Amino acid sequence: MISSIIVLYSLYILIRLYISVMQIGYINQMKRKGALLMGEQAYLDAGNYAVDKEKLSMIEAFVEYGLFLVWMMGMIYWLDIQLMAQSTVVQSIAAVLGMLLINSLVMLPFGWIAKFKIDAQYGFNRSSTAQFVKDTLISTLLTIVIGSVIVWIISMIITSSTLWWLWSFSFIFAVVVALNMFFPTIRALFFDKVTPLENSELREKIEELMAKTGFVSSGVFVSDASKRDARLNAYFGGLGKTKRVVLFDTLIEKLSPSELVAVLGHELGHFAHGDLYKNIAMVGAMLFGMFALFGNLPESLYLELGVAKSPHVIMMLFVLLLPMVSFVIMPLMGMMSRHNEYEADRTGAELGGAEHLVNALKKLVTENKSFPLSHPIYRFFHTTHPPVIDRLRALGADIRVESSEGFSDPCPVL
Repeated sequence: MISSIIVLYSLYILIRLYISVMQIGYINQMKRKGALLMGEQAYLDAGNYAVDKEKLSMIEAFVEYGLFLVWMMGMIYWLDIQLMAQSTVVQSIAAVLGMLLINSLVMLPFGWIAKFKIDAQYGFNRSSTAQFVKDTLISTLLTIVIGSVIVWIISMIITSSTLWWLWSFSFIFAVVVALNMFFPTIRALFFDKVTPLENSELREKIEELMAKTGFVSSGVFVSDASKRDARLNAYFGGLGKTKRVVLFDTLIEKLSPSELVAVLGHELGHFAHGDLYKNIAMVGAMLFGMFALFGNLPESLYLELGVAKSPHVIMMLFVLLLPMVSFVIMPLMGMMSRHNEYEADRTGAELGGAEHLVNALKKLVTENKSFPLSHPIYRFFHTTHPPVIDRLRALGADIRVESSEGFSDPCPVL
Protein backbone atom coordinates (compact mmCIF):
# COMPACT_ATOMS: atom_id res chain seq x y z
CA MET A 1 0.00 0.00 0.00
CA ILE A 2 2.81 2.43 0.85
CA SER A 3 4.48 1.76 -2.47
CA SER A 4 1.24 2.51 -4.32
CA ILE A 5 0.82 5.81 -2.48
CA ILE A 6 4.43 6.79 -3.20
CA VAL A 7 3.93 6.00 -6.88
CA LEU A 8 0.80 8.17 -6.98
CA TYR A 9 2.54 11.01 -5.14
CA SER A 10 5.54 10.73 -7.47
CA LEU A 11 3.20 10.99 -10.45
CA TYR A 12 1.60 14.07 -8.88
CA ILE A 13 5.01 15.73 -8.48
CA LEU A 14 6.03 14.83 -12.03
CA ILE A 15 2.83 16.36 -13.40
CA ARG A 16 3.46 19.51 -11.37
CA LEU A 17 7.00 19.75 -12.73
CA TYR A 18 5.81 19.09 -16.29
CA ILE A 19 3.24 21.89 -16.00
CA SER A 20 5.93 24.27 -14.70
CA VAL A 21 8.31 23.36 -17.53
CA MET A 22 5.57 23.95 -20.10
CA GLN A 23 4.66 27.27 -18.49
CA ILE A 24 8.27 28.47 -18.39
CA GLY A 25 8.85 27.50 -22.01
CA TYR A 26 5.62 29.16 -23.11
CA ILE A 27 6.35 32.43 -21.30
CA ASN A 28 9.93 32.53 -22.61
CA GLN A 29 8.55 32.13 -26.12
CA MET A 30 5.77 34.68 -25.75
CA LYS A 31 7.81 37.37 -24.01
CA ARG A 32 10.03 37.65 -27.10
CA LYS A 33 7.04 38.62 -29.23
CA GLY A 34 5.20 41.94 -29.30
CA ALA A 35 4.10 43.28 -25.92
CA LEU A 36 0.50 43.05 -24.77
CA LEU A 37 -1.26 45.54 -22.49
CA MET A 38 1.99 47.19 -21.36
CA GLY A 39 5.22 48.61 -22.70
CA GLU A 40 7.91 46.30 -24.05
CA GLN A 41 10.20 46.56 -21.01
CA ALA A 42 7.32 46.11 -18.55
CA TYR A 43 6.11 43.12 -20.59
CA LEU A 44 9.58 41.57 -20.50
CA ASP A 45 9.87 42.20 -16.74
CA ALA A 46 6.48 40.58 -16.15
CA GLY A 47 7.54 37.52 -18.14
CA ASN A 48 10.85 37.22 -16.28
CA TYR A 49 9.06 37.63 -12.95
CA ALA A 50 6.62 34.82 -13.80
CA VAL A 51 9.48 32.55 -14.90
CA ASP A 52 11.53 33.22 -11.75
CA LYS A 53 8.54 32.41 -9.53
CA GLU A 54 7.84 29.22 -11.46
CA LYS A 55 11.46 28.08 -11.18
CA LEU A 56 11.30 28.59 -7.42
CA SER A 57 8.06 26.58 -7.26
CA MET A 58 9.82 23.69 -9.03
CA ILE A 59 12.53 23.61 -6.38
CA GLU A 60 9.82 23.75 -3.72
CA ALA A 61 8.13 20.74 -5.34
CA PHE A 62 11.35 18.70 -5.05
CA VAL A 63 11.72 19.62 -1.37
CA GLU A 64 8.06 18.85 -0.65
CA TYR A 65 8.55 15.47 -2.31
CA GLY A 66 11.59 14.80 -0.14
CA LEU A 67 9.64 15.68 3.00
CA PHE A 68 6.82 13.36 1.94
CA LEU A 69 9.23 10.46 1.46
CA VAL A 70 10.92 11.11 4.80
CA TRP A 71 7.61 11.03 6.65
CA MET A 72 6.26 7.98 4.83
CA MET A 73 9.50 5.97 5.01
CA GLY A 74 9.98 6.17 8.76
CA MET A 75 9.42 9.61 10.30
CA ILE A 76 5.78 8.88 11.18
CA TYR A 77 6.88 5.68 12.91
CA TRP A 78 9.72 7.46 14.73
CA LEU A 79 7.48 10.27 16.00
CA ASP A 80 4.82 7.75 17.05
CA ILE A 81 7.40 5.88 19.15
CA GLN A 82 8.64 9.09 20.79
CA LEU A 83 5.12 10.05 21.89
CA MET A 84 3.91 6.59 22.89
CA ALA A 85 3.89 7.34 26.62
CA GLN A 86 1.67 10.39 26.25
CA SER A 87 -2.11 10.59 26.40
CA THR A 88 -4.08 10.38 23.16
CA VAL A 89 -4.79 14.11 23.08
CA VAL A 90 -1.17 15.08 23.83
CA GLN A 91 0.03 12.59 21.22
CA SER A 92 -2.28 14.06 18.62
CA ILE A 93 -1.41 17.71 19.27
CA ALA A 94 2.34 17.06 19.51
CA ALA A 95 2.49 14.83 16.42
CA VAL A 96 0.30 16.87 14.07
CA LEU A 97 1.65 20.27 15.08
CA GLY A 98 5.16 18.83 15.12
CA MET A 99 4.74 17.73 11.50
CA LEU A 100 3.30 21.11 10.48
CA LEU A 101 6.07 23.06 12.21
CA ILE A 102 8.86 20.86 10.83
CA ASN A 103 7.51 21.20 7.30
CA SER A 104 7.05 24.95 7.75
CA LEU A 105 10.61 25.33 9.02
CA VAL A 106 12.02 23.42 6.05
CA MET A 107 9.97 25.48 3.58
CA LEU A 108 10.60 28.83 5.32
CA PRO A 109 13.68 29.73 3.21
CA PHE A 110 11.53 29.63 0.08
CA GLY A 111 9.22 32.27 1.53
CA TRP A 112 12.25 34.43 2.33
CA ILE A 113 13.69 33.98 -1.18
CA ALA A 114 10.35 34.79 -2.80
CA LYS A 115 10.05 38.02 -0.80
CA PHE A 116 13.59 39.30 -0.38
CA LYS A 117 15.12 38.05 -3.61
CA ILE A 118 12.49 37.72 -6.33
CA ASP A 119 9.91 40.27 -5.14
CA ALA A 120 12.64 42.70 -4.15
CA GLN A 121 14.30 42.38 -7.56
CA TYR A 122 11.06 43.37 -9.30
CA GLY A 123 10.20 46.21 -6.93
CA PHE A 124 7.43 44.60 -4.87
CA ASN A 125 8.92 43.92 -1.47
CA ARG A 126 8.77 46.76 1.04
CA SER A 127 9.02 44.59 4.13
CA SER A 128 12.02 44.49 6.41
CA THR A 129 13.63 41.36 7.79
CA ALA A 130 12.26 42.30 11.21
CA GLN A 131 8.74 42.55 9.78
CA PHE A 132 9.14 39.18 8.06
CA VAL A 133 10.28 37.56 11.31
CA LYS A 134 7.43 39.19 13.22
CA ASP A 135 4.81 38.02 10.70
CA THR A 136 6.27 34.50 10.71
CA LEU A 137 6.22 34.30 14.50
CA ILE A 138 2.63 35.58 14.68
CA SER A 139 1.51 33.10 12.01
CA THR A 140 3.28 30.29 13.87
CA LEU A 141 1.69 31.20 17.20
CA LEU A 142 -1.76 31.40 15.61
CA THR A 143 -1.17 27.99 14.02
CA ILE A 144 -0.16 26.51 17.38
CA VAL A 145 -3.10 27.99 19.29
CA ILE A 146 -5.86 27.43 16.73
CA GLY A 147 -4.31 24.20 15.47
CA SER A 148 -4.09 22.73 18.97
CA VAL A 149 -7.80 23.30 19.55
CA ILE A 150 -8.75 21.83 16.18
CA VAL A 151 -6.53 18.76 16.62
CA TRP A 152 -7.80 18.22 20.16
CA ILE A 153 -11.45 18.28 19.06
CA ILE A 154 -10.86 16.00 16.05
CA SER A 155 -8.90 13.60 18.25
CA MET A 156 -11.85 13.39 20.64
CA ILE A 157 -14.24 12.81 17.72
CA ILE A 158 -12.09 9.99 16.28
CA THR A 159 -11.90 8.17 19.59
CA SER A 160 -15.63 8.46 20.29
CA SER A 161 -17.38 7.57 17.02
CA THR A 162 -17.07 5.02 14.24
CA LEU A 163 -18.38 7.71 11.86
CA TRP A 164 -15.63 10.05 13.01
CA TRP A 165 -14.85 11.18 9.47
CA LEU A 166 -18.38 12.53 8.98
CA TRP A 167 -18.41 14.43 12.28
CA SER A 168 -14.85 15.64 11.71
CA PHE A 169 -15.90 16.97 8.32
CA SER A 170 -18.83 18.81 9.91
CA PHE A 171 -16.52 20.39 12.48
CA ILE A 172 -13.86 21.44 9.96
CA PHE A 173 -16.50 22.87 7.64
CA ALA A 174 -17.82 24.95 10.54
CA VAL A 175 -14.25 26.16 11.16
CA VAL A 176 -13.92 27.18 7.49
CA VAL A 177 -17.14 29.20 7.69
CA ALA A 178 -16.01 30.84 10.94
CA LEU A 179 -12.62 31.77 9.49
CA ASN A 180 -14.37 33.38 6.50
CA MET A 181 -16.48 35.40 8.92
CA PHE A 182 -13.64 36.62 11.10
CA PHE A 183 -10.78 36.79 8.58
CA PRO A 184 -10.92 40.61 8.24
CA THR A 185 -10.84 41.02 12.02
CA ILE A 186 -7.97 38.56 12.48
CA ARG A 187 -5.96 40.17 9.68
CA ALA A 188 -6.52 43.68 11.05
CA LEU A 189 -5.72 42.57 14.60
CA PHE A 190 -2.45 40.78 13.91
CA PHE A 191 -1.06 41.94 10.56
CA ASP A 192 -2.42 45.08 8.90
CA LYS A 193 -3.38 48.44 10.34
CA VAL A 194 -6.89 49.11 9.06
CA THR A 195 -8.46 52.56 9.28
CA PRO A 196 -11.78 53.98 8.02
CA LEU A 197 -11.63 55.50 4.54
CA GLU A 198 -11.21 59.27 5.00
CA ASN A 199 -12.00 60.33 1.43
CA SER A 200 -15.66 61.20 1.93
CA GLU A 201 -16.40 61.59 -1.80
CA LEU A 202 -14.98 58.15 -2.60
CA ARG A 203 -16.67 56.62 0.43
CA GLU A 204 -20.05 57.97 -0.70
CA LYS A 205 -19.55 56.51 -4.19
CA ILE A 206 -18.67 53.12 -2.68
CA GLU A 207 -21.66 53.23 -0.34
CA GLU A 208 -23.96 54.08 -3.27
CA LEU A 209 -22.48 51.15 -5.14
CA MET A 210 -23.11 48.80 -2.22
CA ALA A 211 -26.67 50.03 -1.85
CA LYS A 212 -27.39 49.12 -5.50
CA THR A 213 -26.50 45.48 -4.85
CA GLY A 214 -27.87 45.23 -1.31
CA PHE A 215 -24.41 44.72 0.20
CA VAL A 216 -24.57 45.65 3.90
CA SER A 217 -21.09 46.36 5.24
CA SER A 218 -19.68 47.26 8.62
CA GLY A 219 -17.63 49.94 6.88
CA VAL A 220 -15.13 50.89 4.19
CA PHE A 221 -11.54 50.63 5.35
CA VAL A 222 -8.01 51.21 4.09
CA SER A 223 -5.17 48.77 4.82
CA ASP A 224 -1.57 49.91 5.15
CA ALA A 225 -0.48 47.03 2.91
CA SER A 226 2.22 49.21 1.31
CA LYS A 227 4.46 48.66 4.33
CA ARG A 228 4.93 45.07 3.08
CA ASP A 229 4.21 45.03 -0.65
CA ALA A 230 3.69 47.32 -3.63
CA ARG A 231 0.97 45.24 -5.30
CA LEU A 232 -2.55 46.58 -5.77
CA ASN A 233 -5.43 44.74 -4.16
CA ALA A 234 -8.75 44.98 -2.32
CA TYR A 235 -11.10 42.50 -0.72
CA PHE A 236 -14.58 42.09 0.66
CA GLY A 237 -14.26 40.03 3.80
CA GLY A 238 -16.53 38.44 6.32
CA LEU A 239 -20.03 37.02 6.39
CA GLY A 240 -23.24 38.51 7.73
CA LYS A 241 -22.71 41.56 9.94
CA THR A 242 -18.92 41.12 9.85
CA LYS A 243 -18.70 42.06 6.14
CA ARG A 244 -16.38 44.93 5.35
CA VAL A 245 -14.71 46.52 2.34
CA VAL A 246 -10.92 46.76 2.64
CA LEU A 247 -8.87 48.72 0.08
CA PHE A 248 -5.09 48.48 -0.05
CA ASP A 249 -3.55 51.94 0.14
CA THR A 250 -1.57 51.05 -2.99
CA LEU A 251 -4.83 50.57 -4.89
CA ILE A 252 -6.13 54.01 -3.88
CA GLU A 253 -2.82 55.55 -4.89
CA LYS A 254 -2.73 54.05 -8.40
CA LEU A 255 -6.37 53.92 -9.55
CA SER A 256 -8.65 56.86 -10.28
CA PRO A 257 -11.92 57.04 -8.30
CA SER A 258 -13.88 55.88 -11.37
CA GLU A 259 -11.56 52.91 -11.90
CA LEU A 260 -11.71 52.04 -8.22
CA VAL A 261 -15.52 52.08 -8.28
CA ALA A 262 -15.48 49.76 -11.31
CA VAL A 263 -13.14 47.32 -9.54
CA LEU A 264 -15.34 47.33 -6.46
CA GLY A 265 -18.34 46.85 -8.76
CA HIS A 266 -16.66 43.66 -9.95
CA GLU A 267 -16.20 42.50 -6.36
CA LEU A 268 -19.80 43.36 -5.57
CA GLY A 269 -20.75 41.26 -8.57
CA HIS A 270 -19.37 38.26 -6.71
CA PHE A 271 -21.61 39.16 -3.78
CA ALA A 272 -24.67 39.72 -5.98
CA HIS A 273 -24.21 36.31 -7.61
CA GLY A 274 -23.62 34.54 -4.30
CA ASP A 275 -20.13 33.47 -5.34
CA LEU A 276 -18.79 33.43 -1.79
CA TYR A 277 -21.46 30.95 -0.75
CA LYS A 278 -20.89 28.91 -3.90
CA ASN A 279 -17.19 28.74 -3.07
CA ILE A 280 -17.90 27.70 0.51
CA ALA A 281 -20.27 25.00 -0.77
CA MET A 282 -17.60 23.80 -3.22
CA VAL A 283 -15.01 23.68 -0.43
CA GLY A 284 -17.53 21.77 1.68
CA ALA A 285 -18.03 19.20 -1.06
CA MET A 286 -14.26 18.88 -1.49
CA LEU A 287 -13.73 18.43 2.25
CA PHE A 288 -16.52 15.86 2.45
CA GLY A 289 -14.87 13.80 -0.28
CA MET A 290 -11.48 14.05 1.38
CA PHE A 291 -12.75 13.01 4.81
CA ALA A 292 -14.69 10.13 3.27
CA LEU A 293 -11.48 9.02 1.54
CA PHE A 294 -9.14 9.40 4.50
CA GLY A 295 -11.70 7.95 6.87
CA ASN A 296 -11.65 4.66 4.96
CA LEU A 297 -7.97 4.08 4.27
CA PRO A 298 -7.20 0.33 4.48
CA GLU A 299 -5.78 -1.13 7.67
CA SER A 300 -2.86 -2.51 5.64
CA LEU A 301 -1.45 0.99 5.28
CA TYR A 302 -1.09 1.41 9.03
CA LEU A 303 0.42 -2.07 9.34
CA GLU A 304 3.05 -1.21 6.72
CA LEU A 305 3.82 2.04 8.52
CA GLY A 306 4.26 0.04 11.73
CA VAL A 307 1.79 2.18 13.68
CA ALA A 308 -1.69 1.84 15.11
CA LYS A 309 -4.68 3.51 13.47
CA SER A 310 -4.58 6.28 16.06
CA PRO A 311 -6.01 9.81 15.77
CA HIS A 312 -2.65 11.51 15.26
CA VAL A 313 -1.54 9.09 12.53
CA ILE A 314 -4.84 9.55 10.68
CA MET A 315 -4.43 13.34 10.83
CA MET A 316 -0.77 13.16 9.78
CA LEU A 317 -1.70 11.11 6.70
CA PHE A 318 -4.41 13.65 5.95
CA VAL A 319 -1.84 16.48 6.05
CA LEU A 320 0.62 14.54 3.88
CA LEU A 321 -1.84 13.45 1.19
CA LEU A 322 -3.95 16.62 1.11
CA PRO A 323 -1.83 18.42 -1.56
CA MET A 324 -2.10 15.48 -3.96
CA VAL A 325 -5.87 15.14 -3.56
CA SER A 326 -6.37 18.92 -3.76
CA PHE A 327 -4.37 19.02 -6.99
CA VAL A 328 -6.85 16.63 -8.60
CA ILE A 329 -9.88 18.58 -7.35
CA MET A 330 -8.68 22.15 -7.94
CA PRO A 331 -9.30 22.23 -11.73
CA LEU A 332 -13.02 21.83 -11.05
CA MET A 333 -12.96 24.74 -8.62
CA GLY A 334 -10.89 26.72 -11.10
CA MET A 335 -13.45 26.27 -13.87
CA MET A 336 -16.24 27.48 -11.60
CA SER A 337 -14.15 30.42 -10.44
CA ARG A 338 -13.26 31.50 -13.98
CA HIS A 339 -16.93 31.44 -14.95
CA ASN A 340 -17.75 33.57 -11.89
CA GLU A 341 -15.09 36.12 -12.85
CA TYR A 342 -16.74 36.77 -16.22
CA GLU A 343 -20.10 37.26 -14.50
CA ALA A 344 -18.55 39.62 -11.94
CA ASP A 345 -16.91 41.60 -14.77
CA ARG A 346 -20.32 42.11 -16.37
CA THR A 347 -21.67 43.46 -13.11
CA GLY A 348 -18.61 45.67 -12.64
CA ALA A 349 -19.13 47.10 -16.13
CA GLU A 350 -22.81 47.77 -15.40
CA LEU A 351 -22.12 49.45 -12.07
CA GLY A 352 -18.92 51.32 -12.82
CA GLY A 353 -18.66 51.49 -16.59
CA ALA A 354 -16.92 49.03 -18.91
CA GLU A 355 -14.27 51.55 -19.99
CA HIS A 356 -13.29 52.23 -16.38
CA LEU A 357 -13.06 48.52 -15.56
CA VAL A 358 -10.94 47.95 -18.69
CA ASN A 359 -8.56 50.74 -17.68
CA ALA A 360 -8.37 49.40 -14.12
CA LEU A 361 -7.58 45.86 -15.27
CA LYS A 362 -4.81 47.16 -17.54
CA LYS A 363 -3.32 49.12 -14.64
CA LEU A 364 -3.55 46.11 -12.33
CA VAL A 365 -1.74 43.92 -14.86
CA THR A 366 1.03 46.49 -15.31
CA GLU A 367 1.48 47.48 -11.66
CA ASN A 368 1.38 43.86 -10.41
CA LYS A 369 3.63 42.67 -13.25
CA SER A 370 1.11 39.98 -14.16
CA PHE A 371 2.19 38.35 -17.41
CA PRO A 372 -1.03 38.25 -19.47
CA LEU A 373 -0.39 34.88 -21.16
CA SER A 374 -0.06 31.37 -19.78
CA HIS A 375 0.07 27.85 -21.16
CA PRO A 376 -3.36 26.16 -21.45
CA ILE A 377 -2.38 23.27 -19.18
CA TYR A 378 -1.16 25.73 -16.55
CA ARG A 379 -4.46 27.63 -16.73
CA PHE A 380 -6.40 24.39 -16.37
CA PHE A 381 -4.67 23.33 -13.15
CA HIS A 382 -3.68 26.57 -11.45
CA THR A 383 -5.64 29.66 -12.42
CA THR A 384 -8.82 30.90 -10.76
CA HIS A 385 -9.18 33.86 -13.16
CA PRO A 386 -9.58 33.79 -16.95
CA PRO A 387 -6.74 35.27 -19.02
CA VAL A 388 -6.97 39.03 -18.62
CA ILE A 389 -6.98 39.43 -22.40
CA ASP A 390 -10.12 37.31 -22.64
CA ARG A 391 -11.71 39.37 -19.86
CA LEU A 392 -10.86 42.62 -21.61
CA ARG A 393 -12.22 41.39 -24.93
CA ALA A 394 -15.44 40.28 -23.21
CA LEU A 395 -15.71 43.89 -21.97
CA GLY A 396 -15.34 45.16 -25.54
CA ALA A 397 -11.70 46.24 -25.37
CA ASP A 398 -9.54 46.46 -28.49
CA ILE A 399 -6.38 44.45 -27.73
CA ARG A 400 -3.31 45.34 -29.74
CA VAL A 401 0.29 44.23 -29.73
CA GLU A 402 2.89 46.87 -28.91
CA SER A 403 6.28 46.78 -30.61
CA SER A 404 9.10 49.23 -31.10
CA GLU A 405 7.47 50.22 -34.39
CA GLY A 406 4.17 51.04 -32.70
CA PHE A 407 0.86 49.20 -32.35
CA SER A 408 -0.34 46.43 -34.64
CA ASP A 409 -3.68 44.70 -34.80
CA PRO A 410 -4.98 42.07 -34.43
CA CYS A 411 -3.18 40.34 -31.58
CA PRO A 412 -1.40 37.34 -33.20
CA VAL A 413 -0.26 35.38 -30.18
CA LEU A 414 -3.47 33.93 -28.77
